Amino acid sequence: SKGSTGIDGLQPSERETPTPAAGQVLVRMRAASLNFRDLAVVNGKYIGGPVLKDTIPLSDGAGEVAEVGPGVKELAVGDRVVAMFTQGDSPAALGSPLDGVLTEYAVFDRKGLLRVPDHMSFEEAATLPCAGVTAWNALFHGRPLKPGETVVTLGTGGVSIYVLQLAKLAGARIIITSSSNAKLAKAQSMGADHVINYKNEPEWENRVRELTNGLGADKVVDLAGVGTLPHSYKAVGPGGEVLVIGVLSRPEGDLSPYPLMMKGASLRGIFVGGREHFEGLIRAVAVNRLKPVIDKSFSFSEAPRAYEYLKSAQHVGKVVISI
Repeated sequence: SKGSTGIDGLQPSERETPTPAAGQVLVRMRAASLNFRDLAVVNGKYIGGPVLKDTIPLSDGAGEVAEVGPGVKELAVGDRVVAMFTQGDSPAALGSPLDGVLTEYAVFDRKGLLRVPDHMSFEEAATLPCAGVTAWNALFHGRPLKPGETVVTLGTGGVSIYVLQLAKLAGARIIITSSSNAKLAKAQSMGADHVINYKNEPEWENRVRELTNGLGADKVVDLAGVGTLPHSYKAVGPGGEVLVIGVLSRPEGDLSPYPLMMKGASLRGIFVGGREHFEGLIRAVAVNRLKPVIDKSFSFSEAPRAYEYLKSAQHVGKVVISI
């Protein structure tokens, strides 16, 4: 994709199969997953502005090692691997500015890959790097979540559903919001303890306080929807944490964190995470044999349709492409 041409700017093209240099690994990609970030990238509205050179899209992908460069001992041909969202010592993100993973073959530094848990398909593993790591960072770093605590997560997209799954693994209570009763019903079937339709209850923080005996939530995962932050400040409880995630929506309302002061609550910005976050996530996912929620899968040739489907916001969980 090149320039701010939208989904129509996605064009199939051929390149030579790359050769891994010293310390690098060639991966035969098998699956990729989409994030809302990818819509911003093709529309020229992501951090850094329009894409000005031909760039392979998507940041989240999994595949198998096809060849290793000199000096690579920790991975071997045939190993199933998943790529980290950022690559390199001064980390840059795949899919923009770096070439991404919607390709048959890609080269990565050996430090930029992790092994896929045995129980996971390539499609499932491809959902981990952005949504999974972001949710893990939000829940288990900063102020780590404890069993019996309450988490509120906004919406039913990829990050929120990972928050739901991972928080349940940790023995927490989950409150999830959406404007769609059908999506809320799906969230309940996945283990959400309480659901709130914010269209029916625009002051949803009152319901959160009601469900927590007047205290508020221990964590509020705010997916940066327009105008949600002032509500999140009121929904969080004493010593709790509001997590700000996402760069796609313009915040509105009184953004002053003053309401956090008397509660001793904190505000933490989340931008995915690094290798330590990813390694923790992989361990937990492997031990618990967690199965990520995939809403819909598309073939490689249907990639533009996958973008359109993501844009329609009908999904609960992740949208993936098989390669």
